[in-house]
Amino acid sequence: MTTDEILALEHNARRRLQQFADCFKKAPVYNYFVNYSLGLLAHFDRKSIEPIALWIGAAVRTLQLFLSHFVWDHARIESRFRRAVMDEYGCENAIGVIDSSAHAKQGDKTPGVQRQWCGESGKIDNCVVGQHLIYTNNNPQNPFSACIASDVYLPESWINDPARRKEAHVPESAVFRTKWQIAADQVEACLADGVRFSWITCDEEFTSVPEFIYRMDRSGQRAIGEVRANFRCWTSRPACRSSQAAHSSKQVDNLCRFSPAFSKQSWRRVHIKDTTRGACVWEVKSARVYLVTKDAEGQSCPTDRSYWLIVARNVETGEIKYFVSNASESTSLEEMLRVAFARWHVEMWFERAKQYCGFGAFEVRTYQSLIRHWLCSRIGMYILCTETAQLREKKNGNHARADGSSPRAYPATVA
Repeated sequence: MTTDEILALEHNARRRLQQFADCFKKAPVYNYFVNYSLGLLAHFDRKSIEPIALWIGAAVRTLQLFLSHFVWDHARIESRFRRAVMDEYGCENAIGVIDSSAHAKQGDKTPGVQRQWCGESGKIDNCVVGQHLIYTNNNPQNPFSACIASDVYLPESWINDPARRKEAHVPESAVFRTKWQIAADQVEACLADGVRFSWITCDEEFTSVPEFIYRMDRSGQRAIGEVRANFRCWTSRPACRSSQAAHSSKQVDNLCRFSPAFSKQSWRRVHIKDTTRGACVWEVKSARVYLVTKDAEGQSCPTDRSYWLIVARNVETGEIKYFVSNASESTSLEEMLRVAFARWHVEMWFERAKQYCGFGAFEVRTYQSLIRHWLCSRIGMYILCTETAQLREKKNGNHARADGSSPRAYPATVA
């Protein structure tokens, strides 16, 4: 955004940021928070600390200390931010979208950096991986999304290196957590803060781990997510416990091809949504299955309850996806697929946050600095998305059709 656009937005932005003022013991620190958040919205080639400091007239070192050492309660701001999103955009059809986002980095000082898969560069690269949770109302005409949880994925190489942890000020309480464990913790933390999701959805990195689904069960949270072709389950309980292949769990790709529960079904066409490229239509089959769990002796056995297994085939490309859901047996297939294909919200949010709010432009060397940078960036995106949603709503109301209905509005770029 240009300086003039920032000035036009500044009044509403400061009004929204005011709700966090009591999370700061000193007024100057709160002012740095406001100015840094506004600086992340400004038009720079790179939204790192130095250009923002020069833009707001602060010393670069002071702004670095604001993120790394100054006293302010970012955890309290996080909780209040979630409640603000719920107060303004809470709805019965809200979806939580789980995903990770990698940021390519040079050097070895940024917390969590190591050579690992980097979606940003599309290869194994030196990068930092963040685990995030997006809240969206999934409104087809006036969509709103906000990132309500962000955590750094700390590989075991970091957790098991005391010198590195000390240098980056990684909290002593930090232990190694897989990405699915971080995601499950985020969902539970948001539920504790009063966030209510109709659904949680994610990709195969999370749902392919049965324990993640069981964590959602214990939270009373409906979820649906893609699973890998080698995910294992049963279409019916085995007649006996045996190590023989006939009684063992089967891969979902084989089940969907050969099991009578699927082979005796006809493909059913489901219209998922309308896109700018036309209708999105998939052919689907579904059945209730039993997932793999462990008994008291640590042996594999079927779960007591059944789950949905859905196989979907793209009409145009022939692509096949497999989904598992803990929804009740009475849940409609159309609703589950609508949610499963709502993951585009998180990709769109990452793209816009990196472009408009410096989400990936951090140049920090401490754990707290990274968490606080992401928090300020997420709040900046919330302000932008809120203003955009309100402007879009006014525009739709002023440009209604002759029959009184509003024209279809596809997701627009935040501006």
